[in-house]
Amino acid sequence: MKLRTRVALAGAAVVAAALLAASFVLYPSMASGLAGQHDGELVLAAGQAPRLLKTFKVTDARLPVSPVTVGNTLLQLFPHPVEPGPTAGFVPLTVQDVAVAAGRSSPYFQDVTYDGLPYRVFTAPLTEIDQGLVRAAFPLDRDDATLGRLKLLLAALTLGGALIAGMGARLLAGRVLRPIGRLTQVVEHVTATRTLTAGGLDGSGRDEVARLARSFTTMTGALHESLLAQRRLVADASHELRTPLTSLITNLELLEEGRGTADPQAPALVHEARAQAGELRVLVNDLVELARYGDTQIHLEDVRLDLVAERVLARAGTRAPHVRLRAELAECLVCADPDAVERAVANLVDNAVKWSPPDGEVLVRVSPSGTLSVADQGPGIAPQDLPFVFDRFYRAEAARSLPGSGLGLAIVRQIAEAHGGTVRAEPLPQGVRLVLSLPLAT
Repeated sequence: MKLRTRVALAGAAVVAAALLAASFVLYPSMASGLAGQHDGELVLAAGQAPRLLKTFKVTDARLPVSPVTVGNTLLQLFPHPVEPGPTAGFVPLTVQDVAVAAGRSSPYFQDVTYDGLPYRVFTAPLTEIDQGLVRAAFPLDRDDATLGRLKLLLAALTLGGALIAGMGARLLAGRVLRPIGRLTQVVEHVTATRTLTAGGLDGSGRDEVARLARSFTTMTGALHESLLAQRRLVADASHELRTPLTSLITNLELLEEGRGTADPQAPALVHEARAQAGELRVLVNDLVELARYGDTQIHLEDVRLDLVAERVLARAGTRAPHVRLRAELAECLVCADPDAVERAVANLVDNAVKWSPPDGEVLVRVSPSGTLSVADQGPGIAPQDLPFVFDRFYRAEAARSLPGSGLGLAIVRQIAEAHGGTVRAEPLPQGVRLVLSLPLAT
């Protein structure tokens, strides 16, 4: 069943239920109103009995005991003495009727059946005759036609209202659900073609459907960018792996084709193969780290950024004796993953060491605001390369002859973004300053 049909049926059901509930309230109310109206007419008719009695006395007529029709009401007058028993043309008198005539009981209403017809009867004392009695009766079958027509009217209104509501809801549902139909077509297109594009969706409104369209468009756009980034990563990784792997295979083949390790060139070939294998190891490790820190589920705790920088500098000093390392470390507490932060700081320092000239200076500064900067005295970064410094596998033209995978600074950016921080490059008159910002601990 289509959604339009379900909406139409739901609308019709709601309207039908509302009208049915109104009918259940209106019909008893109307019936009760008619009953109250008849009771008032009976009381009024009984009150007119003395005037009618005077008319009979003026004409010397005998007081009628048989019911007399006055408008829609039957009147029955009883002179003194009033005794229980059968009456002419109507239901018999009872002991309670005698008590009403004698003033020992109050007037009352009752429903009786006479000659197969229902009546509403009001019994009261006849004030013009001592201990006399008057009964006013109204045939209830006259209301059956009115109430029957009311039933038919309410039933027709309920069915007609439900039908009109269902048709209107179906027409409106077609207009309201048109964006959902378009969204369904786009989803089916994406499923069939594997193309993560959601063009043609109208997200200009403020309702839930427009919000859904905007969210779906944003989601497919993000998935498309993620897929493109994944493809670029695979292509770049394949290209970077191909060069050292090809060199490694070539050196091994040369060893195999010659006299093996007895060849005078064997040590050089082995040395070259080991160097290429080391490059492969570094590249694979960097790829693993890049994937690892791309996971947003990182372990956060309070970390002393200045102590992390101090440990990194201590290790770097043993590996790079040709560079002077200087530190200006203020106490700083950040909320971060300690292993990830240490890896990011180490990458920044290693990058600065790699570009520093002999006896050059690398300045590492930590400020209480949650920033760590690493400045070197190398050749700096060309303006055209500055926007791409932290891209994966990006290497400036001057750096292509140096060892490295081009992933170190990309890992730094990945770590910074995973923590909600930033990283940027600032050109210096001599060299460059890389600045890492992390959120402070609360």
